[in-house]
Amino acid sequence: MQDLEHLKQRIALLDYLQQRNWTSRPTARQQEFVGLCPLHRDTRPSFYVNARKNLFYCHGCGQGGDLIRFVELSEHLSFRQSLAFLERQIAPADDGGVMERTAAFYQLELHRHPEAVQYLQQRGLRDPALLEELGIGYAPGGNLRRHLTSQGYSFDWLVHTGLISSQGRDTFCRRVIFPCRQHDQIVNLYGRSIGAAFPHRLLPRSKGGLFAWESVRHFSTVILVEGLFDLAVLWQAGFRNTTCALGTHLTPLQFQQLADRPRSIYIVFDQDKNHAGQQAAQQLAQRLAGAGISAHMIPLPPGHDPNSYLFADAAGFTLCLQQAHPL
Repeated sequence: MQDLEHLKQRIALLDYLQQRNWTSRPTARQQEFVGLCPLHRDTRPSFYVNARKNLFYCHGCGQGGDLIRFVELSEHLSFRQSLAFLERQIAPADDGGVMERTAAFYQLELHRHPEAVQYLQQRGLRDPALLEELGIGYAPGGNLRRHLTSQGYSFDWLVHTGLISSQGRDTFCRRVIFPCRQHDQIVNLYGRSIGAAFPHRLLPRSKGGLFAWESVRHFSTVILVEGLFDLAVLWQAGFRNTTCALGTHLTPLQFQQLADRPRSIYIVFDQDKNHAGQQAAQQLAQRLAGAGISAHMIPLPPGHDPNSYLFADAAGFTLCLQQAHPL
């Protein structure tokens, strides 16, 4: 029942008909329209749509009902097949819409929770304009479902997006949130725990391309980092040619983006005790060199990532870049 009401709220019958080239004119009654019936051969307008009630009725063939009934009749589908048909129509736009609303909600929550702001400051992020630009927010947990259902989204739909678990719990809880965009659309949300939970979390979907690639791709020299906090502090320090792969292993799309034209890539991964970051940087640099891209590895002091090192020694980071040698 929730999904049924959700469909009716998200798709207006009149809009659905007009998208399929139904021509109508308003009648004397408010929010009522009439045109030729799409369900039978009609010689004079007999098909009426009440836009306020989201209902139709044809005085010629005697058929009437709501949007789902119209799809049943026009597409020759069962009730369940009609629901699935309409869900496919709205899924792309609705998915993007719920992500945008979620990110906007988390942005508001950030300023309501001092512990989140304090965490950002401890990580070296203090520029309010940058927080706004990156869309950084905070998920306290426990209140997203209530907010989104009040916006007309069903519980089943929220579970489908991955924002809510099947038990009704928020996926993100006590996490700083970064929206990941591709072509101006949010494709995923990254959450960094400020507590004892596992540090990193993404929704179970593609992480998309390189972070903020549309604004970085025009630089002839690009700094590639692992994490979004690394990127944020580098942007704050003026290194706007920095992008992030959300990890050390690039997807085919991310690699293709780096290698789409001649440029110099500075790889600045974490200096892990187990040397995982260093090994991943070495392998990536070799792949880029094989693709004809100038690749440089930037070694940081042991135990550091760009976030922690820049916070401690901004001048030292600049020196590291200057002293880098191509592979």
